[in-house]
Amino acid sequence: MTFALWLTIGGALLVLMALGGSMLSPMPVSTSMLYLLAGLAAGPLGLALAAPDLYDHTLLLEHLTEIIVLLSLFTSGLKMSVGLRDRRWFPPLRLALLSMLATVALITAAGVWLLGLPLGAAVLLGGILAPTDPVLATEVQVDDPSDRDAVRFALTGEGGLNDGTAFPVVMLGLGLLGVHEIGTLGWRWLAVDVLWATAAGLFIGAALGVGLGRLVLYLRQRHHEAVGYENFLALGLIGLAYGFAVLVHAYGFLAVFAAGLALRYTAQAVTAEAAAALGLTPSAAAAAAAVAQVEQAHHSAQPGHAGRMAIDPQHASAYMAHAVMSFNEQLDRIGEMVGVVVLGMLLWAVPWTPAAWWFVPLVLLAVRPLAVAVGLAGSRTSPRHRRLIGWFGIRGIGSLYYLSYALNHGLPARHADTLVALTVAVVVSSIVVHGISVTPLMSHYRRRRRGGGRASP
Repeated sequence: MTFALWLTIGGALLVLMALGGSMLSPMPVSTSMLYLLAGLAAGPLGLALAAPDLYDHTLLLEHLTEIIVLLSLFTSGLKMSVGLRDRRWFPPLRLALLSMLATVALITAAGVWLLGLPLGAAVLLGGILAPTDPVLATEVQVDDPSDRDAVRFALTGEGGLNDGTAFPVVMLGLGLLGVHEIGTLGWRWLAVDVLWATAAGLFIGAALGVGLGRLVLYLRQRHHEAVGYENFLALGLIGLAYGFAVLVHAYGFLAVFAAGLALRYTAQAVTAEAAAALGLTPSAAAAAAAVAQVEQAHHSAQPGHAGRMAIDPQHASAYMAHAVMSFNEQLDRIGEMVGVVVLGMLLWAVPWTPAAWWFVPLVLLAVRPLAVAVGLAGSRTSPRHRRLIGWFGIRGIGSLYYLSYALNHGLPARHADTLVALTVAVVVSSIVVHGISVTPLMSHYRRRRRGGGRASP
């Protein structure tokens, strides 16, 4: 397949989405479903324009999915605008920790007792499939920083956190298979892969997000410098957070999510400080009003209006956060297209196993709801919210990343076919069933929420 043909297919998809993407919103069809069909059509199962083999391109697939997940994690962090002490954080934290561990335990049990896998391979399969996806779940995540919906907030926070918290499980699985050092009785795994890598990743991302955010805002407000180039700031912060974290053996995914979260928090803090300096009430309502003015200025036809907002003490922080998120959201959508199209093109080479027929329903219909029930037991989350959260445990690009990571880091060949087949089967099924159900279910949820008042966290 020539480079020109690749560009033609990619350009056609982008133009198609630009012209008709908005028409999909009321229909029970997701953009990911269309991208998957496009990949199938281009591959050997369709027009045979290309025939990539997953096993021949595992390193490329790892880096491609890595970049896509990073973009999505940073965007998710930017959308989480409530303070860290807000009780709305409890559901996503419980989902990312308790529900993820329950998911790993249930899949591990199924792997050992039903699939006949050794413990290491079963734990690895659990780690690969445990994280929900921040890339393909955009339609059930918060729309913007002002969105306070409990279900959307929980799913967004879960997707941002558990792509990092799943890494220790993957490393444990590889260690039990003998291809990663975990130490006697797992001491090294606990000390390095769990405690150090998690804490250091969160700290690095938070420090960089706060530090760079305040530096840029200081230069803009005091010296009218560092104006514009928000796209450079977004990509630079992602690269710094991820690269620095990986260099010190910390989790880059957590670092990038924390960087986006810290940048948003810094913007809100500076907005509140500016409001207080002007004698205004530094409330969430004031911050929301500043964001609304920034969004209006961003789309204003008046020359220089947005530029003045970028250096205005009251609006500079909101403008920076809004501009960075707008740019990153566009990259996120392109990343989704590329990742799912590539997945569709690889389906012909997947070594399918009959076990997928029962394993996929087990994961989506039993494991996910049970894990959510465990994670949210005793919480204030309503039964209706739990049912929605239990259904929308979308698996996608994150699982493909962990799969390709395992293939590139010593996964024994005798287990590779089984893990590839089951992972891809779950991801493809999730794209289809969640893509079909997201529009009617979320529309029904919004109607009931409007009719029943504010949703409780």
